[in-house]
Amino acid sequence: MTTYVLRHGQANYSKRYLVNGDPSQPIHLTEEGRQSLSLGWSTLPLHTVRTWLTSEFPRAQQTASLLMGVPAAELVIDPRLNELDYGEFEGRPFLEYAVWLDGLGPNERPVGGTESQRAGIRRMLTGLLATLERPGPRVLVGHGLLASVLLWHQNRSPKEAMPLFFPEAPYVEPIAIPDDELPDWITALMSDLDRDVPGGRADRGGADIFRIGEGSAVATVDSVSHQPDQKDLPHA
Repeated sequence: MTTYVLRHGQANYSKRYLVNGDPSQPIHLTEEGRQSLSLGWSTLPLHTVRTWLTSEFPRAQQTASLLMGVPAAELVIDPRLNELDYGEFEGRPFLEYAVWLDGLGPNERPVGGTESQRAGIRRMLTGLLATLERPGPRVLVGHGLLASVLLWHQNRSPKEAMPLFFPEAPYVEPIAIPDDELPDWITALMSDLDRDVPGGRADRGGADIFRIGEGSAVATVDSVSHQPDQKDLPHA
């Protein structure tokens, strides 16, 4: 069996490069985001999926519900799949959070937040592994950070350290992980997290550099095949 992990469709916050880690906020898909679901219809085995999973966020649930169609299996809501809690950066531009992350590192928790970047990744991976307890094939509609981590791992070089900023995950493009491989993915990524030094600076990776004005680099994000007016930063 297989678990298909994908990022939700474009939302009205992500189009404006704003972060949303609070599931109580009514952030929904844009019209373009809804139209992009046709990619999922053509790449997912929709007629054989036995379990649909998603986070507590409206944009993820909306994506899953539109992909499922009617009649459909029950939608499983798992808070472990939620987007990162951005604390005081909620609703603010991603680059503001990136400046803070670049300065304090992936193991620091923002003011008002409940977790660091690395703690959030660990939570999401725990939720992903738990999908094996449910019948497959499965579709998991998650958020940019989880999908980005998985894409990085899928394409990583031998002995490459986990970076601070990850390649951008495109919308609604499934990452297919066979059941016999998923535990190995999780084990390797958890080992990366265990090797992180609390408060230390992680590797940036080899991605494009984003800046605010003439200031220092604040985020590194690989390009994907969006049009210029569609491009989003990875956690928005």
